[in-house]
Amino acid sequence: MEKTYNPNSIEQAIYKAWENNGYFKPNMDPNKESFCICLPPPNVTGSLHMGHAFQQTIMDILIRYNRMLGKNTLWQAGTDHAGIATQMVVERKIAAEEGKTRHDYGRDAFIDKIWQWKEQSGGTITKQMRRLGTSVDWDRERFTMDEGLSKAVQEVFIRLYKEDLIYRGKRLVNWDPKLRTAISDLEVENKEVKGHMWHIRYPLANGKKTSEGKDYLVVATTRPETLLGDTAVAVNKEDPRYKDLIGESLVLPLVNRLIPIIGDEHADMTKGTGCVKITPAHDFNDNEVGKRNNLIMINVLTEDACIREKAEAFTTTGEPISGYEDIIPAEFRGLERYKARDAIVAALDNLGLLEKIEDHTLMQPYGDRGGVPIEPMLTDQWYVRASVLAKPAIEAVEKGDIQFVPKQYENMYFSWMRDIQDWCISRQLWWGHRVPAWYDSTGKVYVGHDEEEVRRKQYPYI
Repeated sequence: MEKTYNPNSIEQAIYKAWENNGYFKPNMDPNKESFCICLPPPNVTGSLHMGHAFQQTIMDILIRYNRMLGKNTLWQAGTDHAGIATQMVVERKIAAEEGKTRHDYGRDAFIDKIWQWKEQSGGTITKQMRRLGTSVDWDRERFTMDEGLSKAVQEVFIRLYKEDLIYRGKRLVNWDPKLRTAISDLEVENKEVKGHMWHIRYPLANGKKTSEGKDYLVVATTRPETLLGDTAVAVNKEDPRYKDLIGESLVLPLVNRLIPIIGDEHADMTKGTGCVKITPAHDFNDNEVGKRNNLIMINVLTEDACIREKAEAFTTTGEPISGYEDIIPAEFRGLERYKARDAIVAALDNLGLLEKIEDHTLMQPYGDRGGVPIEPMLTDQWYVRASVLAKPAIEAVEKGDIQFVPKQYENMYFSWMRDIQDWCISRQLWWGHRVPAWYDSTGKVYVGHDEEEVRRKQYPYI
């Protein structure tokens, strides 16, 4: 016998024997109690880390214990297609090896390229799990882009749509201008960066003056490029300096459009100048202010974060406004957002509207995969009515059907669930489950299993 334990010469042979003899399969005895765990699917792009090892060890203990009790036991394993991450990996690969983009391939050929990559590299995770000794039923291994799972996703989407639990709407999302897709809050990293605070003069209209005799208000911002989409300036209703000006108008610098002075709690009279520019189409807080005050939302950025040729105007519910002034000064059109920032600041300075610039440390949101600052962007996306689905989950805890240990975590759960926002489930990617929706020449939307069904039934449009 060896004096020292050598796992390589023992464990892999034992595991292979376990797998070959089917020891991890359910016994399929209908008279036995069933026990099942579904493995939280790791992303196919990566490899397992210590957190996975710890988690899977706990699950394996539970599975082996219940299997030893004679229960009909299954540990269902699978991997996640990881839409954004996988598409990025393959895009980088073809760029480095072939000097091509996905657009050079086209959608279908690019998807084939991803499947090829998945077959080559997707086995890393399963090899690690086997090496760890996890007792999953490998004959049942699944992948979230398998045909069966794709059909299941499509079916659930259609059913929820019919029940009015899924809808399509134009709302503000985290937009990654590099990947050109919406991303979730979990995919946003806030990083502390050194920046600036620009103090800009907004002239008062109609000869009005402040209590100090000035014919302008000073607004401080860290994003002067969004000025082109301002639709109001907010002051606090209790602020003695400005409350008499609520309802009056300002001349939006560079654009020369009249915008109102509104009273809103978002303006903190103790911070800065007490005046806040409101850009509902390009800031989440401003968007809420816009809804409270029924402000127009003006989009001035393209999907790759450049200044648009013409602005887009929408109501607070996302309906387009026809006939609204859409002029963007010619010198800024087409500029990338940070080049536009420099150009706008220079133009303000030339007009004598730039009061001062201060160094400022701020938290900048970045896309965790694209690696560039995200932009709050008005886009058409698909949403799940999360507040409706949250009700039974809240009731389950209120009734005691589900209990938290320690109990005080209930408060955190209720706080999150009672203030839950509708869930954006769409992404602008080629790799992933496609939304089963079709669009006619007028932009009407139809949802169904296939185009033939849609044409036959003519589902009501949104």
